[in-house]
Amino acid sequence: MNDYIFKFPKAWQIDVGTAIDDSVKQFSKNNAEILDIIKFGAIDAIQAINNLLSSVPWIVLILLVVFLGYRISKKITTGVAYGAMLFFIGTFGLWENMLETISLVIVAVSISLALGFPIGILIAMNKGADRVIRPALDLMQTMPSFVYLVPAVVLFSTGTMPALLATIIYSVVPMIRMTSHGIAHVDKEVREAAIAFGSTKMQALVKVQIPQAMPTIMTGVNQTIMMAMSMVVTSAIIGAKGLGMEILLATNRVEMGKALLPGISIVIIAIILDRLTQGITKKNEVAE
Repeated sequence: MNDYIFKFPKAWQIDVGTAIDDSVKQFSKNNAEILDIIKFGAIDAIQAINNLLSSVPWIVLILLVVFLGYRISKKITTGVAYGAMLFFIGTFGLWENMLETISLVIVAVSISLALGFPIGILIAMNKGADRVIRPALDLMQTMPSFVYLVPAVVLFSTGTMPALLATIIYSVVPMIRMTSHGIAHVDKEVREAAIAFGSTKMQALVKVQIPQAMPTIMTGVNQTIMMAMSMVVTSAIIGAKGLGMEILLATNRVEMGKALLPGISIVIIAIILDRLTQGITKKNEVAE
């Protein structure tokens, strides 16, 4: 009797996990050809970006970062600081690893923005879609990031593609939320005035609501980039190359120094991307 009071009865327990595993594995088996097309397409895209970045002289990339930092901040010292930070990654011997990480992040963020922007608009414009999608966003945002790795590996095995999928799932949420928030909180009188002057709902959305919401949307872009960067180390567990893999290998070997350097490199990239996107956001706010 005490077992029923202090322990949940085994007879009432349902093995849902096995059913989910079987469903995912069956889906992977039935759609192997389509999944392979997606996998190799994504890998080719990442490799193409990596090849493009690798073909650019390192000094040119550093000077480009210096220029962007100066243009956005209007301070030459800021641009030089960004360039110096990037230079340090090269002195750590991690330049190629950095390019691999950036290539993965670029593709992941691009897909996240392509998915998140229209979904955010849909949520803002359709209450029914909001009621359905928002709980899913809450689940995606609160779920431990390691959980995303399992279905990704089942569908695409280990390597770059499951890392990309896990990164997209983890980083797309802020883009959806911020796009929805920005459009939903545009002054209703401005939108109604546009419609009163003959604009259709689509024209009002494109010409009024989206431009008005752009600072908030850019904040979503910033957060999406930061979330993608935060998945770099986690994705290394399933075979993603780059700085995350260097940290994982050094951790397995208990080499603190070799783990610290790629960790600092990730922080440097995150800081540069964060400051640049924040600067673009502030410029949009000033323009308005």
